[in-house]
Amino acid sequence: MKRLTASYLPPITLAPRSGIPMHQQLSEWFRQAIVDGQLRPGQRVPSSRSLAGELKVSRAPVISAYEQLYAEGYLETFVGAGTCVAKSIPGGALHQPRTGLRKAPQPASESSTPRRISRRVELMRAPPQTWANNLGAFRIGMPALDRFPSGVWSKLVNRHSRKPSLELMAYGDPMGHLPFREAIAEYLNTVRAVRCDASQILVTTGSQQALQMCAHVLLDANERVWMEEPGYPGARQAFMGAGARLVPVPVDQEGVDVAEGIRRGRGARVVYITPSHQFPLGVTMSAARRMQLLNWATRNGAWIVEDDYDSEYRSGGRPIASLQGLDTDERVIYAGTFSKVIFPALRLGYVVVPKDLVPAFFHARDAADTFSSTLYQMVMTDFIREGHFARHIRKMRTLYVERRTALLEAIQRHLRDKLEVIGTEAGMHLVALLPPGVDDVAISIKAARHGVSARPLSPCYASPPARGGLILGYGGADIPEILEGVRKLARCI
Repeated sequence: MKRLTASYLPPITLAPRSGIPMHQQLSEWFRQAIVDGQLRPGQRVPSSRSLAGELKVSRAPVISAYEQLYAEGYLETFVGAGTCVAKSIPGGALHQPRTGLRKAPQPASESSTPRRISRRVELMRAPPQTWANNLGAFRIGMPALDRFPSGVWSKLVNRHSRKPSLELMAYGDPMGHLPFREAIAEYLNTVRAVRCDASQILVTTGSQQALQMCAHVLLDANERVWMEEPGYPGARQAFMGAGARLVPVPVDQEGVDVAEGIRRGRGARVVYITPSHQFPLGVTMSAARRMQLLNWATRNGAWIVEDDYDSEYRSGGRPIASLQGLDTDERVIYAGTFSKVIFPALRLGYVVVPKDLVPAFFHARDAADTFSSTLYQMVMTDFIREGHFARHIRKMRTLYVERRTALLEAIQRHLRDKLEVIGTEAGMHLVALLPPGVDDVAISIKAARHGVSARPLSPCYASPPARGGLILGYGGADIPEILEGVRKLARCI
């Protein structure tokens, strides 16, 4: 290789007043010039003394920059030749020279080589969600953060973080902090009629990770999954990410239509359902349908993923018992979250796993991100054990009834001839159907411009529905925000 002389070194521009140390500016300039092809493998660079003289700077920052570039492998020294760009850098892999080192990156469409990503990610891609940018009315899944007992929570956090134990600071059990799992098991046994013990509880970073792990543990590529139609888009993304084939199964007043699922999805390996409070329509799965589904799963060796995302909040009496509690063949994997009952940023959820699947889920959790925050698991353990959790749920249940009533009355006052409300018995949201032919996505986009988060119903369907609608959350908005939100929504519609 013919070595070029140092006289061909491109001009070096420094910014003495930028606040960036001189040695860092120099090392960055050389690094970028080498990557861009302005300095080529084997090309000689000036000695530290001559470069310092040329730039009229002290020799120390030049030496420091060269030492850094030696350590990173960009420069090397040859006997009798001085300092050169490392010959080991592949010249053919470098970019073509550019006129300016700070030029914006080349757009992907103009790239000389394809920039491929997996087809799986393309399938998981969701449309723009402009309605998710607002935190007021009517953002779904948002609890009443203004009523959260932050004083109690802060004291519990301080209790554990003031003098953190080794257990808190070290790597944790992928299954979760054992006292936390014991507290969850006791709560589920008592309140949700879930049959489990702490050994079956797997702590996750929210219900979405729980669904992703279920998909990867239970399914191979191209295996069939029943999905409620309409249903939760996040579940669709989780199962598509595992390469599953989705089978939409319609939902009626009794929940998912099991007979239609059997007809459409023969050989399905997994059924995803929200039986206690169907998302988004809000219906409760009937006892007959539950028995029918459990019997079918047992006969066919299929798994049922029960997503129990917000059924603590039911206005007409106690919450509906879980499907998992009726399962005698351990076919149900039960998933829950604390995002709706505490706050979303907590990032704590859980899965109740059949005992023979515990090792598989353990390895899936370990491979995903090892474990959830031990600090928050310890804090939540105390929050449950000391009675704060039960008190908070009771208060929020009353509050959400008040907010739902205010929303229904406001819709009746301003939009009774435009919206048909369904799904008002439980949870933190309701569905308002629009007149036939009205584009719910367009209404949502228009509402978002006015600061109203009205999620469209149609993206919850695999194919366009006969009638669109809006999903209106009332948990995270106080009554004045709800009333103003309905007035704005009326103007948009």
